[in-house]
Amino acid sequence: MLGDELEALPESGPAWGSGVLVETTGGNYGRVSHVWPSFGFQQVVPSTAVSDNNHVSAPNSWLRFGESRAVLEFGAFLAASPILRLAGRGDRHPVLVLPGFTASDRSTMPLRGVLQAQGYWVHGWGLGPNLGPTDRILDGIQDRLIELHDRHERTITLVGWSLGGIYARELARNNPEAVRQVITLGSPFRLGRQDRSAASMLFDQLEGSFSSRFNDLVVGEAGKAPVPVPSTAIYSRTDGVVRWHTCIDIESEGHENIEVRGSHSGLGWNPAAVYAIANRLAQPEDDWRKFSPPLALRHLFPRPASWAEREAAAKVSAA
Repeated sequence: MLGDELEALPESGPAWGSGVLVETTGGNYGRVSHVWPSFGFQQVVPSTAVSDNNHVSAPNSWLRFGESRAVLEFGAFLAASPILRLAGRGDRHPVLVLPGFTASDRSTMPLRGVLQAQGYWVHGWGLGPNLGPTDRILDGIQDRLIELHDRHERTITLVGWSLGGIYARELARNNPEAVRQVITLGSPFRLGRQDRSAASMLFDQLEGSFSSRFNDLVVGEAGKAPVPVPSTAIYSRTDGVVRWHTCIDIESEGHENIEVRGSHSGLGWNPAAVYAIANRLAQPEDDWRKFSPPLALRHLFPRPASWAEREAAAKVSAA
């Protein structure tokens, strides 16, 4: 099957080697609760921006154009490979990486390669292209998680890019005993059903094939319990596929946001994002602490935003 063909990295184990939120362009902050993204090498036809008092619009044309930076970011990723080793060796625990909308395991190969070299058992999802929450996809990721948990007899770190991160958060809610932590990359889990991203047009066209459980995914964070395991939401303010503020969580004990600079389509090999992921994975399982980059790398990580701060800023603007 496609998933088998695209699972390019072996699963034989680790290779021990080498503020205040202000939105001023293209839309209002209104009700926010979930998302439909895209990323990887595929190009998605941008949807028409929606901007009114109730819904979030897609990123503006300048931000969408900026997604072409992903190619340059991949070059930076290759150049930064030696620095990424500073994140520390892994403890050989298993990691499952979930791709974004329209993408497959091919898009996560660079990230999985780095993490495997750091000393983790890293797995792709093996389900081919991510064409949305169909029954095959939802059942497949559940089965994949349980299979890896049984195989390794250890909890799994879930790393999800864009729509893959939304899946990861739901997997953690449904299987907390099998999940160690969740790390999302540009995953707009706060967009609502009527909100828009640059991938909304394609997502809408595919919706007829989605599972009846699709509605459970669009309840929005406000209607759900917090993720029951530690979580890290990595995002970029210059994301050209989804509005960056839809990708951030409420900062609390065990939950954090990390801001990086770059595109949505390059987050999987953005050097700062990859370093942050490796750093999060290297923590002891029973001693999770919030991210604090070393002094030499702090310029790569702007002060992260918080959903609570965003809500407060919105209330002040509405007053």
